[in-house]
Amino acid sequence: MNTRHLRRIAVTVSAAALLPLALTACSSDSDTSAAGSDSGADKAASSAPAKETEPTDGPFGPGCATVPKEGAGSFDGMAQDPVATAASNNPALSTLVAAVKQAGLVDTLNSAENITVFAPTNGAFAKIPKADLDKLLADKAALTKVLTSHVVGQKLAPSQLDKGSFDTLAKTGLTTSGSDMSYTVNDSSKVVCGNVPTANATVYIIDTVLMPAA
Repeated sequence: MNTRHLRRIAVTVSAAALLPLALTACSSDSDTSAAGSDSGADKAASSAPAKETEPTDGPFGPGCATVPKEGAGSFDGMAQDPVATAASNNPALSTLVAAVKQAGLVDTLNSAENITVFAPTNGAFAKIPKADLDKLLADKAALTKVLTSHVVGQKLAPSQLDKGSFDTLAKTGLTTSGSDMSYTVNDSSKVVCGNVPTANATVYIIDTVLMPAA
């Protein structure tokens, strides 16, 4: 066996020995690349913004718990009647209903189309000193102005209340502010049960009577 033949054998053996190492290195590089790709995907997924929670389409607020669960005064029942009639079936709005009747506004409100009513609760009227409330109820013109200052001539969705400014049927301004289903009207009254549907109106029940400027 000559020297040249020995060299060929040595080269062949060396190549055979190195081949598994080369294959192992390639496999390691491929795995590392794949791992890096997976890591990047994980980072992209974790950095994606969370989907915002959709606002509710139905009534909301702590005061909604006082609304009857069944019957004409329930949410389903109120949705079937025009707004003045619907309010008359809600025990929490009995003082407002009496004032609307006193002002002769039942037909006006029931026949209006696509309006929003900010409806003060009995507790809201109770905040007014009795002498002042009695005086207001006895003055039909003043009472009409107060009540119609709670009515906007369009249906308002909760999203429109975040920073809103609207004209009322009394030709007065009404402002709303807030977010996340927590709203204030005219910087003084809180919405305690909002987005209540009636046959011709959307109702936001509030905890303070809105008194227009003289």
